[in-house]
Amino acid sequence: MIISGWLNIYAATATAENTNIFDLDYSYGKQAVWIGLALLLALFIMILDSKFLEFISYPVYGVSLLAIVLVLFFGKEVNGAKSWFEIGSIRIQPVEFAKIGTAMALAKYMSSLNFNLDNIRTRLICGVIIISPAFVVLLQNDTGSALVFFSFIFVLFREGLPAFFLIAIFYIGFISVIALLFNNIIILSVLLILGIVLYFFVFRQRYLILHVIIYLFSAVIVYGIDFVKDEVLEPHQRKRIEALFNPNADPLGAGWNVTQSKNAIGSGGFWGKGYLKGMHTKFDFVPEQDTDFIFCTIGEEQGWLGSTVLLLMFLILLWRLIEVAESSKTRYARIYGYGVVSILFFHIAVNVGMTIGIAPVIGIPLPFFSYGGSSLFSFTILLFIALNFYANRTNIFASQS
Repeated sequence: MIISGWLNIYAATATAENTNIFDLDYSYGKQAVWIGLALLLALFIMILDSKFLEFISYPVYGVSLLAIVLVLFFGKEVNGAKSWFEIGSIRIQPVEFAKIGTAMALAKYMSSLNFNLDNIRTRLICGVIIISPAFVVLLQNDTGSALVFFSFIFVLFREGLPAFFLIAIFYIGFISVIALLFNNIIILSVLLILGIVLYFFVFRQRYLILHVIIYLFSAVIVYGIDFVKDEVLEPHQRKRIEALFNPNADPLGAGWNVTQSKNAIGSGGFWGKGYLKGMHTKFDFVPEQDTDFIFCTIGEEQGWLGSTVLLLMFLILLWRLIEVAESSKTRYARIYGYGVVSILFFHIAVNVGMTIGIAPVIGIPLPFFSYGGSSLFSFTILLFIALNFYANRTNIFASQS
């Protein structure tokens, strides 16, 4: 996937005048360097003792948290988000490594003795571990990266968090989307009628208090979404949300990225136009086509078939990681493995979703495909720490015996 990503970065940015794929003046040349360094990084991680990796979980979390705090004061602003350290010509985005620290710290805490998710204090501590970096990243005006941290809810669910919480999250998400599409009075009227029907005809006049609580909770969400949209979000963030539901409202502004992205992918048809033959790519219709919108290059040049193969590759990777996590000999390795799966799944789903217009444009990379050293290194570290535990599982089992 990394090699395929590199070739697609070349396809997205190469010109007739610049065909050397190792030219360090262009993103594809720099990516070749990042790939080489990522390989060395992977080899280094694999020779580390798995016990050492578990031991440094909290220090890694603390250092990564400190880094995303410092970037607020000493970072460089890029595309409206102050989330980068700039050292000469090199940029480092510390939030990518904060994801690793959070996965490790969460696994460390949840694998401790007497850990029980039925305990409210335990849930609160897990919430603090997850929300702390997300809050700091929100202050950087990097909403997309902040949302990634909430994918750890799947880890908590795997380790025993009641299904009620997962259902509640999906319900909040559903009501939030509805609140962005329809008038508040209409939504609450429909919910009231639905609640009355359920109360009298389905539950036969039982659970009245529960019905009232759910209705009031829904009303808070509906009006809360309005408040956040109008008073909290920046103008460009509001426009991105509006473009998600109606890209034609501002086709030359907020809707431009999504419209051009869908045009590029759709123009590829079933087979695609062929490698290096994407016209939307060559004429720079799609912004950020070698980073956040790299999937457009694949869709246009490799078509539906190539896009499907790509998604199947990701599906196989996620499935194998779940198998790796489930076969772990320690609770730490299992929880960490599911943390890796959660992060990768969120990145894949949202990145592909925003290029085809079913998710807002929030600027997160496609793992192993998008250009960038920080993201490639962070995904490499995430993956190979999990593989380190898997490779040493027999040694761990022997030491525990």
